[in-house]
This record gives sequence, C-alpha cells and structure tokens, in this order.
Amino acid sequence: METILNALNPSQREAVEHIDGPMLILAGAGSGKTKTLTTRLAYLVGEVGIDPANTLTLTFTNKAAAEMRERALKLMPEKVSYPPLLCTFHKFGLLFLKFHIEKLGRSNAFVIIDSDDKKRLLRSIAKELKVDLNISFIASEISKYKNSLLSPEVVLEKAELPDYKQIANIYVKYQENIEENNLVDFDDLLMLTYKILSENDALRKETSQRYQYIMVDEYQDTNELQFQLLELLSSEHNNLCVVGDDDQSIYGWRGANIRNILEFANNFETCKTVKLETNYRSTEPILNAANTLIEHNSTRLGKKLTSHKGAGQEVKLLHSLDESMEAKAIAHEVQKLLDEGVDPNEIAVLYRINALSRSLEEGFTKAGLGFKLIGGMRFYERAEIKDLISYLRVLSNPHDDFSLIRIINKPKRGIGKASIEKLQKAAFDAKISLFEYIKKSVHGEFPAVLSKKITTALEKLVEDITLLQEALENELGNFITLFEERIKLKDHYAGMVDGFDRILNIDEFYGYFRDAVLKNPDLTLDEFLNDISLQSDQDQVEEDTITIMSIHAAKGLEFEHLFVIGLEEEFFPLLGEGSNMEEERRLGYVAITRAKSDLTLCYVDSRFYKGRRKMIDKSRFLGEAGLIQDTSLKITKSSAFKKGDLVKHKIFGIGRVQAANKSGKEYKLLINFGGNKKEILSSFVQSI
Repeated sequence: METILNALNPSQREAVEHIDGPMLILAGAGSGKTKTLTTRLAYLVGEVGIDPANTLTLTFTNKAAAEMRERALKLMPEKVSYPPLLCTFHKFGLLFLKFHIEKLGRSNAFVIIDSDDKKRLLRSIAKELKVDLNISFIASEISKYKNSLLSPEVVLEKAELPDYKQIANIYVKYQENIEENNLVDFDDLLMLTYKILSENDALRKETSQRYQYIMVDEYQDTNELQFQLLELLSSEHNNLCVVGDDDQSIYGWRGANIRNILEFANNFETCKTVKLETNYRSTEPILNAANTLIEHNSTRLGKKLTSHKGAGQEVKLLHSLDESMEAKAIAHEVQKLLDEGVDPNEIAVLYRINALSRSLEEGFTKAGLGFKLIGGMRFYERAEIKDLISYLRVLSNPHDDFSLIRIINKPKRGIGKASIEKLQKAAFDAKISLFEYIKKSVHGEFPAVLSKKITTALEKLVEDITLLQEALENELGNFITLFEERIKLKDHYAGMVDGFDRILNIDEFYGYFRDAVLKNPDLTLDEFLNDISLQSDQDQVEEDTITIMSIHAAKGLEFEHLFVIGLEEEFFPLLGEGSNMEEERRLGYVAITRAKSDLTLCYVDSRFYKGRRKMIDKSRFLGEAGLIQDTSLKITKSSAFKKGDLVKHKIFGIGRVQAANKSGKEYKLLINFGGNKKEILSSFVQSI
C-alpha cells in the first residue's frame, strides 16, 4: 500500500490519508483529482480495512464511473472479495428504489422512461388539455420542479403567469399518469429516493450507517436536490469527501449550484480542505493566463495552479478580419502541424457559441481537412438550419414535396400528420405536386378536404411563398429580411429550451446568406443552395481527425495543440439577458486549461451578429488574462458589494453586508457576523 501513496504528491497524499470527518478536495484543472479519489478509496479498503460495502462513491457519468472503478480496483489488494459501490447519482437512486419504493405504496417492478418517452407522454397530455407550448420547454420546467422538490400541487398553487399555469396543469396530469402506470422518469430516481429517506427516519439512519464513507466527484456540478440527498446519506457520520473545482463550475444554466462547493466548509463543521494546485497537464505560460483570468472572479475559494511541466512557449494570439479569414488561418496552422507529423487527435478548436462552427466547418472543408464535431450536430444538419434550407428549396422548386412536408407546420399552423396524409392522397389522385394541389384547393379549384381553420392557414402559407418567390425575381439583397418578417421562423424556436442557441444559428445562416449576396450580386438561389449542398455532404470522418467542439463539451479533455475562437465581446463573454460574467470567466478558464503546450486564442474584427455583419471589440478576457495591454478593454476585477450580500472573512467567518460605501478603489463594508458588526474593507472579504 505504501507504493500507491508514493505515487502521490504531498497534497494528494494528505487528502488520501484523511479518514474521518468531512473533507473538501479543491482540485484544480489537471491536478490529478481522479488519481487522488481512486487512491483514497483503495487506501480506505486495502489499508484502513473499511468494508467495501460501507463505501459509496458517486459521479455524474457512466463513463467516469467505469474509469474510476477500473483504476480503483487496480490499486486494491486482490483479497477484496467484491468491488465497492461506485456509480452515478442516478444509478444509486435506481438501486435504492428497487429496494424501497414500496414505502411510497408502489411496486418495485417500475419502468424507467427516457426523455423521448417523457416527451411523448407530455405531448399527449398537452393535446388533451389543448395547450400549445413547446414540449421540450415543458419537459425542462417539470425537470426543474422535481430537482427543486416542488410537487405538482405546490407548483399549481404558486404558478401565476398563464403559460406556467398551463405547465402546472400538465405536471399534475403527468405525475398522475406515471404513478398510475408505475413509471419513473430520470428525475424521479433522485427525487423519490430523497422523499423516502426524508420521510423514514429509521431507514435514513440505517442507510447512512451502511455507507460510512461517501465520496463525490465533480462536486461543483451538484444541484440542490443532490446536496440535500448527500446531507441525508452522511447524516449519521459526516464522513463525506467531495472533490471539485469551483473555478470549473460551468453548468449553472442546467441547475448546478456553485454554492454547494463554496459553502461546503460552512455546511459541514470540522471540514478539512485540501487544495490540489500542482497541474500536470499544461506549461507555465498557459497556467499563468488561466490563473490571471480567473483571479478577476470574486465568487471563488481561491487557489493558484503551478505547472509541473515548467516553461513552454507563450500563448499565441491570432487576429483576423472576419470569421472566414479566421477559419482559413487556423486551417493553414493545422495543416502545418499535420505536415510536421502531429497526431490530428491532439489538435482541437473550441468555441463558446455553436453557431461559430459554421465558418470552421466551411474553412476546413475547403482546405480538405477531415474533422469531427463533438457534442453537437454539424451546422447544416441542425433542425433549424434544415428547416431554413427546406423553405429555400420550396421557393426554388415548389414541386419539392419532401421539403414542403418538412416546413408545412413550422411555425405551427395546426397541420398535423393526419391532415398532411389527406393532402398527399388528394394531390396523388389529382396527379399534381403537393404545393400545386394546396394552391388550387385554397383558390377553390378542388373541394376542401380539411377544416376551415387549416385551409385559412394554408392560404397564408401559399400567399407567403408566392410573395417571397416574387421577391426573388427582383434581387436578393433584402430577401432575408422579408423572409423572416413573413415566416417568423425565429419565433417558432424562441420558446424552446435551447431556443437561444437555435436563434443564434438562424442569425448565422441569415448573415451568411447576406454576405454571399454582397460578395456576388448576381448570385441565384439555386447557386446558393448548391454551394450549401457541397458543404453539408462532407463524409463523416471519425478516426484520426481534428476535433471541433464547444467549450462545455471539452470539459475534462486535453489537447497538445488548441485553438479557441470567438474571443470577442458579445460572443465570449456572451453578453445579454441571463448571462453570468463569473460563469463566462470560468468557461474561459476551462478553455485555456484544456491546452497542454500550444495554445492560440483567436479574435476577429467583424462577425455576424443577429444576422448582420458587425464590427466587434476584442474580448475583455484577453486583457484580464494578461495577454494584451489595451486601456479600452473592459477589465473587471471584482463586482461591487451591495446590502444583503453574503461574504466570508478569514477570521470572523460568514457575514451579511448591511451597508457598502465606496472608499478609494474599494468599498468599506458594514458586516453583521452573527450579531457581531464590523466595518471591513472589501479586499479582506470574499463574496459567496
């Protein structure tokens, strides 16, 4: 066992050898957190003598659980008769419910429904209640309610806005339906587990005493429900060890609560905190940029990564006129690396916004570079872009039935599957195309086969298509503006869970169309569509190719040669309603720390913004990371303090701000530390 401890650095070893009581392992990027966690598990079982059955290690993905299980077992002595329980939160919930769901009066022969089944059920309930809201949005809201432990009855009582009242009614019916049919959705696996443990004190004690040593990976990604579940599971012993990095908390938009890691030491008394700050992945210049950038966040526990590798080449900046030049320049740099014999799997390009992948895909295709897009669809394969292209194909060729069927109910016109089938049969019998049949039927040349409401909607569609076809005969300059005014495709996607991303993609397409017309005033719609077809039909290459992906999808990965594009205000950081500058900065930190030895940060002078080309400023992050000196940059060191903010002082602990007054370059704060009021300068406290 001494040999496995010898493979650790002093901080890792300190974490591994801590046995009893709560512990926060604050593990920086590339600092060996998985090694520390798996070694600690092996140490508890193989050296301390803890029964594997008394341990529970939780993580977020099956892939991470499988890797950790394999690594931990290799470190354990062969005499261990059976492996410790190491699984995802949701797998633990499933195992628990199989034994205890009868306490809710339900059979353990329940069936788990996936997200598609859930949406199918919600769609039928919405239809029954005559609710015309986006199903993905409804599913997402119900998931949020369950993860906030809100019952259908509570939501129904509290809902005020009309849309949310409708969702509450659907939630009531949905829950009744899944309980009647003994179904369990993904969120129920944790919600029902929590409900059983919180309502059965004897079972809570028994379960907590069984799992004497609990460890949690990626703790910064836990939500409120997971935190409360962990509190119950560790309630009898407090032997809860969590591993995470507050600087890599980038999933606030999907429910992760950064306060769980920030306040862990306050929530669990006698907590030991160990910082893993030696980074084994990146060189000094890369870590200097990451450290300097993240120090501008005020809501963090604080740590500084040091490089085990030592010196390396400086971080490079790539400045281009626009996104086409950017893609061309990156393709050129990538080709040079490949010519030098670099493994293409060690090269990646990251972006903050999915829409930015279009120019990269186009540039790499033109340069003949194979690439794979991870964690998302290629630009021209995204549903909203396929819809746009289908509209343009119908305008170019109204007899394209395949494209017409795709867009006939987008945006919604009340034309369902049965109505489409009736129209198709009628058109087939009349021996004409679908559009021709619809056009003649709305003009009274054929007897109506559908309701007056649908016929009116089809009449509007024919009117729109005819008007847009006439516009195409004149010139393409203002065509896209007219197209959006008439079709309102962005409105169709606005209410969806990922509506913001989809609208950015539509705007990117609109901008690309306008740019193509500007560069070639004689361009025809057919030529534009043919050009797109050539780009979107690139063969899918999976092996030995360059990786293109979002920063969110890149978390946990590493590459020898890394390019990050879109380092401009509005794009990265992403600005606007609901944006969180500290989380944007954490995304920047995650992006930079994916690079091992060669990092290039890219920015342009102009890019498509809301469908039009716009001159844009370089990102404040370039200045905050100490990579450029530019007084015009918006550098923000820390957010202002205001009354009601919670803060932490190294001596007085947690307090609440009662007053804040500017004092030179900082603030003088009146803080109530549990009844003990103090005036403290803001540089001596930390927001939490």
